[in-house]
Amino acid sequence: MTIHRRALLGAPALLAGLPARAQDSWPSRPIRMVLPYAAGGATDVIGRLVADRLSQRLPQRVVMENRTGAGGAIGSSFVAKAPADGHTLLFHNIGHAVTKALYPQLDYDPAADLKPVTIVAESPMVLLVPPSSPHRTLADFVAFARANPEKLSYGSTGGGGALQLVSLLFLREAGIRMTEVPYRGGAPAALDLASGTLDMLYDAGLTAFGLAQGGRARALAISGPNRSPVMPEVPTMAESGFPDATFMVWQAVLAPAATPAPIIGRLQQEVAAVLAEPATRTRLAELGAERLVGNSPAEAQDFVAAEMARWAVILREAGVRAG
Repeated sequence: MTIHRRALLGAPALLAGLPARAQDSWPSRPIRMVLPYAAGGATDVIGRLVADRLSQRLPQRVVMENRTGAGGAIGSSFVAKAPADGHTLLFHNIGHAVTKALYPQLDYDPAADLKPVTIVAESPMVLLVPPSSPHRTLADFVAFARANPEKLSYGSTGGGGALQLVSLLFLREAGIRMTEVPYRGGAPAALDLASGTLDMLYDAGLTAFGLAQGGRARALAISGPNRSPVMPEVPTMAESGFPDATFMVWQAVLAPAATPAPIIGRLQQEVAAVLAEPATRTRLAELGAERLVGNSPAEAQDFVAAEMARWAVILREAGVRAG
């Protein structure tokens, strides 16, 4: 699902209508931006870039803090229960949309206790097969999988991560059954794919195209709505006959639900301004971000709510539950 919005990086003039007190008093101390995953991943790198650029724009520093565990629920819970004064924020990704479905016994409500400020970026993934695979098109791959249920395997890191989600979405829309092979990360899965031990793997666009161009994989389709300029010969899922398998990994800034609207509005405008900076745009493109968003809090809220509803159905149908 992609984000529908009136204008990319639309930064409405929100400040004009904000109370002077809210504008002047926030932030009054360093801002803690919690990332609920370990350092080093794509979301962590993007979050740190945004935090660094916000620190240059705001009168106080924005400090990234990793609080890991339970598929992001531990860090998210910490922010949900923090004082709603704009000094504790959450930088999350698509995993936020599936937390409630995966962990029914949460001590917070992801939908009610956290308010989306803005969607930051969207990135596609690429469906890969081994270089030795006989399948040259996605249609050929799907036809074989339908005729041979569970004979083919796919890599997954589980936990409601992007790799698992995009794979489940594809299996659902293609009407096929494959054997899930768990991995602790994408790198070992890519090694098994290159050797032919694994039959299919989704990978982030940046690394996936590197594997394909290096002859270690064959790219059959890209999950985004558009072809990539990196490998324009690779068709989209829609062009391959599976429009409902379109998928984008996204990142977002969220705050405790009771955070005052003036602070939410100011923060959204600052993030949108960061995303409009040429240096930021260049760096995020290097990290594989295809779209920079910076949409309004209302648009972000609608988008996240739709994502939560969408993935709740898909995970329930697939029988996926983390706890």
